[in-house]
Amino acid sequence: MPNAILPPDPSRLSRRGLIATLGTAVALPLVAPPAVSYARTPGVAPAAAAAPAAFAGTAGGSLTGVTIAGNDASAYASLSLGTLTAVPLSGTPAQLSVRHGDTEVALLTTGARTVRLAGPERTFVENKKPFTDDFDRERPADWGNSPAGGAWSTVNGADTDYTVRPGTGTIVLSSANLSRHATLLDDMITDVDVRVDGSFDRAPAGAALSFALSFGYQDTKNHCRARVVLNPGGTAELRIEREQADTTTLLTPAVALPSSSGTVPWSIRVRRTGDLVEVRAWQTAGAEPTAWTAKVTDSVFRQGRVGVRALASTGSTNLPVRLRVTRFRVTEGSWAVTPAVTHREWIRLLPEPFDGVWTTALEQTVRAWAGSTAPDVLAYAFMFVAGAPEVRSVALGGARVLGEAGYGPTAADGTRDEGADFHEYMGLPWTFPVGGTSPAPDDSWHDNLDCSGYIRMVYGHHSGVPLAAGDDPARTALPRRSHDQSLRAPGVTLARAVGQPPATSQLRPGDLLFFDAEASESGEIDHVGIYLGTDHADRRRFLSSRKTPNGPTMADLGGPSTLDGEGLYARTLRTVHRI
Repeated sequence: MPNAILPPDPSRLSRRGLIATLGTAVALPLVAPPAVSYARTPGVAPAAAAAPAAFAGTAGGSLTGVTIAGNDASAYASLSLGTLTAVPLSGTPAQLSVRHGDTEVALLTTGARTVRLAGPERTFVENKKPFTDDFDRERPADWGNSPAGGAWSTVNGADTDYTVRPGTGTIVLSSANLSRHATLLDDMITDVDVRVDGSFDRAPAGAALSFALSFGYQDTKNHCRARVVLNPGGTAELRIEREQADTTTLLTPAVALPSSSGTVPWSIRVRRTGDLVEVRAWQTAGAEPTAWTAKVTDSVFRQGRVGVRALASTGSTNLPVRLRVTRFRVTEGSWAVTPAVTHREWIRLLPEPFDGVWTTALEQTVRAWAGSTAPDVLAYAFMFVAGAPEVRSVALGGARVLGEAGYGPTAADGTRDEGADFHEYMGLPWTFPVGGTSPAPDDSWHDNLDCSGYIRMVYGHHSGVPLAAGDDPARTALPRRSHDQSLRAPGVTLARAVGQPPATSQLRPGDLLFFDAEASESGEIDHVGIYLGTDHADRRRFLSSRKTPNGPTMADLGGPSTLDGEGLYARTLRTVHRI
């Protein structure tokens, strides 16, 4: 049965693998590479493990991952360091600034293992995560949450007119000339490649039935759509429309589609790139066409939601009818403002908490760390966001130790179950320094990390902080639950408040953030994240594993991952802690 493996000694890490890539901005392809396997030996870090610390996506043409500025001189800082001076800082907790001349090289906190170092400039960026909603859930009165796509919002009709049975999302049209809308609560989408598959349970009679793929959606009276119109008698056509202030404009002449019985499933695909809108519509049973059915240029509603619209035209005589949607897929998408954080701060951990004494051994460690581009805490944390490449450990029998993570298995109603710890992500039982041995995890937990499991994966398994099977009143090991971590995680609590956010003047990248996200009467902590830094809009942004985005994220799907403004997490921050 495997035991926790000691982390690599950063003073012995080789930078050769990453420095070779520094001629231009470092970015490895998001396209699935062969799985990287490596063996971990205490004190040794293989070059293969460092390479996936940066990666890039193609969704919307924007990056997802970590990039390092090319030829950054600070990557060679260890070659230029002269005499180092240790300067105690005033305040609580006690901190020690390690300086070369007037430049701070490292910051140590008494009682904590975390060391903040100045290093090469990095940018952390996350674009929209592709997803597919196959409606694999049970919802009697709404569409619930799509997997990693956000929550569905419905307009017009009763909640019970929008239902989900495993494999199908249904919209009931019970009266003529009443359009019904289901859209994803993500208002920031610009460029997008999206597809919907759907059919009616009855053929049109008396007047047309139609369903549409909505994009650039602001509200029911302001959006664009690609609409398949099914007429009595079997004829069909595709219409690309813009509805603005309740007035509909046909953006290109209607295109005749192959005749159908009226109940045949149809697929609609829209790809928007800048002002160019390209649309395909075809009968789902056939192959997707290679050519676009229609193209048009339109600059209105460049940003907005995507979703589905259903309509029974005036004169329909066979109501109620049901639109049955079997798949909704976003294969590429960009946010209007892609979350990005750029700074020169690198976070590494000492083998033991700093006792306040500057020693020769500590100086040697800091010198070895200076300018190193070997993976640090933040690099490991980013190796679980959408698109992160897979890395497997030979030492752990080929177990997956890095790579995109979900939050947890899907419950019957489509929500995500919490409970996925770091060893369950890897699919292994585990022997803990505190609390004994866990049983073998169920297969449904593989590749998932809940919020506290994510913290334990990054700070425990990959950074060497001891882990407890459950809680640890002695505060020597990192507990399992976020509530217990907030009270008894090893290290130093920098700020704490009850019922309101605490002061954050000492907040630094790598610090843990604890939230009462459910606003419970008891004030119990129920969520935890890792502070990443200030983004390009001067908002303080953090990484955490969340249910709605289905895994680790620094982005804003299902609520902004920021400590500024009036968002959920800005309002419910309660504790700041440094490991």
